[in-house]
Parts: sequence; C-alpha cells; structure tokens
Amino acid sequence: MPVAFIVGAGDYIGAAIAKRFAQGGFTVCMGRRNGEKLVPLVAQIESAGGKAHGFSMDARLEESVATTFEKVEQTTGPIDVVISNVGGNVQFNIEDTTTRVFRKVWEMATFSGFLVGREAAKYMVPRKAGSIFFTGASASMRGTAGYAAFGAGKAGLRSIAQTLAKELGPKGIHVSHLVIDAGVDTAFVRERMEKAGIHPDSVPPDTLMDPASVAEAYWVLHHQKRDGWTFEMDIRPYGETW
Repeated sequence: MPVAFIVGAGDYIGAAIAKRFAQGGFTVCMGRRNGEKLVPLVAQIESAGGKAHGFSMDARLEESVATTFEKVEQTTGPIDVVISNVGGNVQFNIEDTTTRVFRKVWEMATFSGFLVGREAAKYMVPRKAGSIFFTGASASMRGTAGYAAFGAGKAGLRSIAQTLAKELGPKGIHVSHLVIDAGVDTAFVRERMEKAGIHPDSVPPDTLMDPASVAEAYWVLHHQKRDGWTFEMDIRPYGETW
C-alpha cells in the first residue's frame, strides 16, 4: 500500500489532504506539533476503511523532522508522497512586526520546507521515485501590505521548491508548488472576515475555497505522468480577484 506523509496536518487543509489520499488507497501518516490532536482524524479515517497514523513533530526542528521521517519509513513503509503544509499566516503593520514574529514565520514557512524537502529527498532519490509538494499562497508570488513576514516566508518556500524541482526532477522526483490564491474556508479565515464586518455565510456560494478542493489538486498532481509534470499550479475560486 502506498504511503502519503502530510507535514502540518491541521484541522482543515491538512485533514482534507489526509482524507483524500486515504480514500485513494494510501496509508496516511500525519505530523503536527501536538500529535494528540490527530487522534480524532485518525479514528475518522479508519472508521471509513482507511489506514492512518499520527505523529507529534515540530517541522521547525531538524531532529524532530529527521526522526519522524525515519519512524514513518521504518514502521509504515517507503514514503511515496510528502506534502509540506505548514502554515504561518500572520498580519502586522511593518512597524509592529517584531523580530520574534518574523523569525517564527520564516521558520514555519521557509525553514520547515527546507528540512522536509531535504529529508524526503534522502529517502526518495535512491529509489528514483516519489513526490514532494509544498503548500504556497498568494503571498508566495507578491508582497502585500501587512504581510512582510508571511510574504518573505512563503517566497522563500517557493524558491526552495524551485531549487528542488530542478535538482531532483532529473532523478525521478516530482516536486511541485501549489499556490492557493484564495481564502480557504477555515475557522481562521472566517474570524478574519467577521472582524472585517463580513459574515462568512453571507457571501455567494464557492467564494471561499473548500479544503477538499486543495486536497483534490494534490491528488491530481501526484498522479501526473512524468512526461507532463506540473511544477507550479495555482488554484482560486471563480470570483477571486487575481
């Protein structure tokens, strides 16, 4: 049974990715800082007939990333697809962006991507097969007022993805960067909308992106033939402003 490893398996996008790959016949391994929070998701996947395992890991820490990859490889099997889905979205005016905030977001967005990509490559390159995918955002492509930390972190992640694609593609590894140019339907986004005076349920249908749509994009990317690999895919709701 193929193995998918989702790093940053949160309650929305990460959970949707895990469910999609489990539905498709993968054993799903998931990592997040508090692994106990994965217990309900593991149970939900298993109750639907899938196989899933949760791990406590901090994607910002080298030892934690390396140890978790080793555990997955040794206890579950060779990893076929790794999806780096760590968040880090914060909004601060530049004068209110502290050094601590900037560094923390960089660790979450850029440094974690480097660690995850490197560890995945160590296992996949000898096998000459596998997929390494990174979750990007609008901020990956352009800076926006109030998002200096997030923009810098996501732009750095995109650069890592480009580098890995050029280095690992000829070795049989599919590396892709998914740009989510949208507000995804999560509690975080809904809170932001309400603070801005917009009730989330008042917007037209499909204005917010369903996390399942993100998961489907990753499913499609992983199943591309290598004579037509996509490096960068951007997805957005029909009404999103480019």
